[in-house]
Amino acid sequence: MELRHLRYFSALAECLNFTRAAERVHVTQSTLSHQIRQLEEELGHVLFERIGRKVMLTEAGETFLGYASRALREVDQGLGELRQASGSLKGEVRIGATLTFNMNFLPECLARFMGRHAGVKIVVEELSAQDIANGLIAGQLDVGVAYQPPDPQALWFEPLHSEEMVLVVSSSHPYARRRRVGMVELHKQPLVLLSSQFTTRRLLDECFASCGAQPLVVVEMNAVMPMIGLVAKTQLGTIISEHAVPERSDICVLPLENPNPLRTPGLLWKRGAPQSPAAKALATEIRRTALKRSLRKFTAAPPDKA
Repeated sequence: MELRHLRYFSALAECLNFTRAAERVHVTQSTLSHQIRQLEEELGHVLFERIGRKVMLTEAGETFLGYASRALREVDQGLGELRQASGSLKGEVRIGATLTFNMNFLPECLARFMGRHAGVKIVVEELSAQDIANGLIAGQLDVGVAYQPPDPQALWFEPLHSEEMVLVVSSSHPYARRRRVGMVELHKQPLVLLSSQFTTRRLLDECFASCGAQPLVVVEMNAVMPMIGLVAKTQLGTIISEHAVPERSDICVLPLENPNPLRTPGLLWKRGAPQSPAAKALATEIRRTALKRSLRKFTAAPPDKA
């Protein structure tokens, strides 16, 4: 069965006249009759009764018409979106992103997206994970870039990749020459961490509890860059996403283990909410960028000699 069979069947079902239906689909009457016979043979059911010059749908034809019509509507809608996507997208996309993704990842996505779709206005808000969830549910945001919400009933979460949390210390810190550090070794070690309102902090607290470590959290902040700046000037350490670490000569980045803190960022949507072609195109760019980052990390990772 091919798409043209459904279009010919739909046209004849609406016109109930071979001549008018053939004109509508721009074929000869004999071609239309032949295609309808092919469809009936494939389905194993007679779809039309031919009584003299009159044409009527059979019971099987009535049943099949509903399904064929829905299928054609879906195909036509998809073709329409593809045509729009291949042209000049317009409109506005409102994004909510947590601070980690707003530092490097999202700007990289937006730079590529704007190079292809200059007619789309992007509005980015840096928010906590809970505020992103609330904004999506309230219809104030179109898409979120964050972590899986604790209550996913109203939201749909699409994982993008897994990212490691790493220990960052100054180049003069006692751990600076280490290759990796166990979480238990941070017991009683002075740290600066995100405050407990952040999902990342709750993840780290669970990791410390699982290995029986109790670090000395001497400073709490709600932004990553000031944390890194403080670490570079002191003997404090901090734990942040591997993707949030800037290139600096005065800090060292160390993998953590036992356990290895992992986060899974992803796209967040409101369940059942329609998405504009611009929002869908931006989501595609975010997925593509996340995949490229994962591939870069895989190909650049040196062999583990430990």
